[in-house]
Amino acid sequence: MASIAGVSVPVVPSHWRVLAVAIGCGIVAALVILWFVGLPIVAAGFAAATLVITGVLIAARLLFPRKDVRSGEPDWTVANAIAAVASDAVALTDRAGRLACANDRYDQLFRGYPTPPNLPIDAGDTERLGSAGRTAWRDGEATASVVAGGTRVDVTIHRIGDTMLLWRFAARDSADVVTTAIELLSGPQGDRLGEAGIMAALLSPDGRVRIANRVLRMRAMGHDEGAIEGRDFARFLITDAGGMVRFEREGLSGNPLRVVEIPLLESHDAPMLIALLDEEVPIPVPAIGSSAASHVRSLVALMPVPLALVDRDGRFVHMNDAFQRAASIDAAAPPLYPGDLVVREDKGALADAIRRFAGGGGYATQLAVRFNEKPDEAVHISLTGARGLGDAAVLMGIKGNSEEGRLKNQVAQATKMQAVGQLAGGVAHDFNNILTAIIGHCDLMLMRHTPGDSDYDDIQQIKTNSNRAAGLTRQLLAFSRQQTLRPQVLQLPDVISEVSNLLKRLLGETLELVVQHGRNLGPVRADPGQLEQVVVNLAVNARDAMLSSHPNGGGVLTIETRSVTAADVRRLKNDILPAGDYTALRISDTGTGIPADVLPKIFEPFFTTKEVGKGTGLGLSTVYGIVKQSGGYIFAENIPKAGALFTIYLPVHSSAAGAVTQKVPPKPKSGETWGSGTILLVEDEDMVRAVAERALTRQGYTVRTAENGEVALEVLGDGPAPDLLISDVVMPTMDGPTMARRVRARFPQVPILFMSGYAEEQLRKSIDLDNVAFLPKPFSVQQLAEAARDALATK
Repeated sequence: MASIAGVSVPVVPSHWRVLAVAIGCGIVAALVILWFVGLPIVAAGFAAATLVITGVLIAARLLFPRKDVRSGEPDWTVANAIAAVASDAVALTDRAGRLACANDRYDQLFRGYPTPPNLPIDAGDTERLGSAGRTAWRDGEATASVVAGGTRVDVTIHRIGDTMLLWRFAARDSADVVTTAIELLSGPQGDRLGEAGIMAALLSPDGRVRIANRVLRMRAMGHDEGAIEGRDFARFLITDAGGMVRFEREGLSGNPLRVVEIPLLESHDAPMLIALLDEEVPIPVPAIGSSAASHVRSLVALMPVPLALVDRDGRFVHMNDAFQRAASIDAAAPPLYPGDLVVREDKGALADAIRRFAGGGGYATQLAVRFNEKPDEAVHISLTGARGLGDAAVLMGIKGNSEEGRLKNQVAQATKMQAVGQLAGGVAHDFNNILTAIIGHCDLMLMRHTPGDSDYDDIQQIKTNSNRAAGLTRQLLAFSRQQTLRPQVLQLPDVISEVSNLLKRLLGETLELVVQHGRNLGPVRADPGQLEQVVVNLAVNARDAMLSSHPNGGGVLTIETRSVTAADVRRLKNDILPAGDYTALRISDTGTGIPADVLPKIFEPFFTTKEVGKGTGLGLSTVYGIVKQSGGYIFAENIPKAGALFTIYLPVHSSAAGAVTQKVPPKPKSGETWGSGTILLVEDEDMVRAVAERALTRQGYTVRTAENGEVALEVLGDGPAPDLLISDVVMPTMDGPTMARRVRARFPQVPILFMSGYAEEQLRKSIDLDNVAFLPKPFSVQQLAEAARDALATK
């Protein structure tokens, strides 16, 4: 029943309403026919037929009712259960682009349930993923590769029927890089690389082949089915006189090869990917967007080392994530040219190198540049010409910005400094022999001239200049740690106090000197005179830097001493400074600091930033040598918004009571140098031997000479023992200590005086004899006579 205006009305079924309407229509139609035809029988038949047809339709409706088909959402229970057990991230979308279902791995990877291709990835990956989805609707399946959350993800898309797309996201682990590379080289992709002219192999850390693509096996072994795995890769290659690499099987007539090494992982024992490219034979370049070029880019993207591809016009073609991180590149606004990454001073050199390699010149090079984001930190960029890589013409990598690269640079710098030190020491030694002869001859000539003679002043000037040259050689020996030191146990504040008055005069009235001493300073063992020279040299450099930046004065030179314990050293995390107790000396200024490109070179001899004639470049090298020879360490750095800072670490001298020994005043010596007796003089330099012989003869000695140790033993023969043996230390055929030991075997009491241009401390290691004196070169006639007198006095 239905209620209408408060009155209950029975509800009539719909088929009875249809029958009532049909009867009414039949009666109306019969009346119309009767009106026009005038025959009652015809009109009644028409009405009856209408009623029969309507009744048949209603009966059929009642006998066969229509099923109620209602639209609703499908049951996704089974699909969700299948997705939940999948190891990869899985999602299902419909034709309208709506997400139908996804598993928990999908939620973990994308931090929610976004609908593909609108995932939290960069715009370029989103576009590639959308294109792959459209391809899957058309072709049934498609693949793509994107980066999600810093992880490389391989995407596989399958069409299910005509209404659904199944998306599968497989995250790629770094540990799977080697497996992926093996699959890449051994499968059809390796053949595609070969068609592009790229021979590739994966080598184990010991240089043996793990896998190689077909074209490399063919070129290296003569057939593509050869068992190349496990063999030494270097045995397949030879190098000609010009440094060109060729296959050993093809001989010197074969095509030269370019070898490109690509480390897969950071570890030193990780496999290495090797690519070989023909140098002379033109290699077919794959077209833009071809499968070979895309696989090369995918391979570059896999590499954990910073790599980028640059085209012939000098523009970036592709860069992997490691390159973007190393160069601090904003992925939303990547640079167009490599020169956009570096500071203005380095743009020209980098652009020229890329242009040269893009044109086919050169094999490989490295450039030291500074990025805009880190202008004070130099990094090394490696450039290699590339062929057969599609648009790319240059392979670009970043080196030296890691801890390993920094340590390698430090080792290389230390090795270079050691080599330069050895060279400087050898030059200084030979120069000392020459100066000994010059100074000795000047002394002998001055004995025959008196002040007022026409030649006296000239001889004196020659001797003065020779002494200045001797000072330069002492600086070279100081740098090479081969000078003669007289170390004492002392306190650094005492050394600073001795030199403070001199420093105030050097700085003048416009600059301020501040001295600060720490507590509990340990004693150090060093030559006080040489330490004073270290402080003076550093102070003079600081003064010049402050006067150049503050012409009107106002600069401050600060000298500090402090105690540094082994725990403090460990907290510094310095790879050069070993753990131990030190007394540190810090000298800082308020100048402009040291330029970044100058800082690695400041301790090299003859390197100076001053104008020509204003400096020899030996000041800081002398400081470096004195500190190192004293067993210490020196570091230079820039203070932010201040100046330069030099820090010297001297090891604390350990003794039983920890007391500081005092300087022992030298015993007064008599001015008389005349003597008598026989002296055996052994010296390989003729000019030094001649001067020493004449000087000792004039003092009253009988001198017998020899040019090396063997001749000296022959001169002695079976004769009596000499009263004194004077010998050079380093000589050809037989050196001084070896000869002296043989002489002492015959004459145990004979005194020995060694002379040398090298440091006494260094030579003492090879001299294991008692009652031995030492005279450093260059020396004067007076010094030689006094040394001979003192040595004879010990007999």
